[in-house]
Amino acid sequence: MKQTIYLDNAATTRTRPEVVEAMIPYFSQYYGNPSSIYEFSTPCKKVIARTRETIASSIGAKANEIYFTAGGTESDNWAIKATAEAYQAKGKHIITSRIEHHAVLHTCEYLEKRGFQVTYLDVDENGVVKLDQLKKAIRPDTILISIMFANNEIGTIQPIKEIGEIARSHGILFHTDAVQAYAHVPISVDAYNIDMMSVSGHKFNGPKGIGFLYIRTGIKSRSFIHGGAQERKRRGGTENVPGIAGMGKAVELAMADMEQRGEKERELRDYLIKRVLEEVPYTRLNGHRTNRLSNNANFAFQFIEGESLLIKLDMEGICGSSGSACTSGSLDPSHVLLAIGLPHEIAHGSLRLTLSQENTWEEMDYTVEKIKEIVAYLRNMSPLYEDFMRKSSAAAR
Repeated sequence: MKQTIYLDNAATTRTRPEVVEAMIPYFSQYYGNPSSIYEFSTPCKKVIARTRETIASSIGAKANEIYFTAGGTESDNWAIKATAEAYQAKGKHIITSRIEHHAVLHTCEYLEKRGFQVTYLDVDENGVVKLDQLKKAIRPDTILISIMFANNEIGTIQPIKEIGEIARSHGILFHTDAVQAYAHVPISVDAYNIDMMSVSGHKFNGPKGIGFLYIRTGIKSRSFIHGGAQERKRRGGTENVPGIAGMGKAVELAMADMEQRGEKERELRDYLIKRVLEEVPYTRLNGHRTNRLSNNANFAFQFIEGESLLIKLDMEGICGSSGSACTSGSLDPSHVLLAIGLPHEIAHGSLRLTLSQENTWEEMDYTVEKIKEIVAYLRNMSPLYEDFMRKSSAAAR
């Protein structure tokens, strides 16, 4: 079997062995329903309560402000839809950005069809929300600002503290999709004036199918899933006890090594970026050069199709992506790359590589060499590249 170099950690991460071990007892040993009153269910109740405390401690929140969900997409839907329903008497205006995850964008589109108005903020060439535009977009009927903490495609980290201050000063609720940022950068919900925050467990070496939504005490939020009294009557359904136990362990591990892990990823990332930009001509880095997630490198290669590059990288054992895993079947260029000003033909040639602390320098070298080979091969077959080189040679003469 050929070697696999996994560089798609923004899509999902390897579940750590300690996390799997923490989950196993809740499948076959402690399998009671947490809502049952008999003693056999006590271990399930305890691990749920313990995980809630662990997560709350990691962001400076209270345990009763943490609600378990099936992941980031559900958390985004809950935060936006429930807020819209609960506060529609005050207003029907929502502010978000053009580079949000589709869990936010499609939810906003859903609300627009039901009478709400949404302002989509522009970003600059680095993918940073324009704060002056945010201030101008605020209206008397604005009830929610939803801006992601860090972009899932280009890795740019937003000025969350400033956005939170703007929202708080105008009495507007602030939600952030922190799916990519949580456990990778320190987050304090009080310091950043965050009222709601979405997180998904499988982005930081936890299991899939589990996440949480932070909802600040005092926020009116309607029940999202009806049919039971779980999650303080806001989300019906039997709790995913093994998933909760696993996520709790993943949070413990991620918080313990966050600084060290980030340092290792940043060194590898910068080395990868430097070599690619220096050794592959007609290439650009997408996203902010420094103010980005420690493991994110997103490139645009002119004169090639990103899908062809991905397929050939896969044949060499390298796992990457052209953008969000949720839209990997789409032939359209990334909405994020278009929003930062890339023309369609360049946006089509994108490659996102997202690292982990398990990657090595040798893997970075191998990846760069294969990118060089494949990009050269694809460009040699490109009429656009041939035409460009012919014109360049004529201009030089």
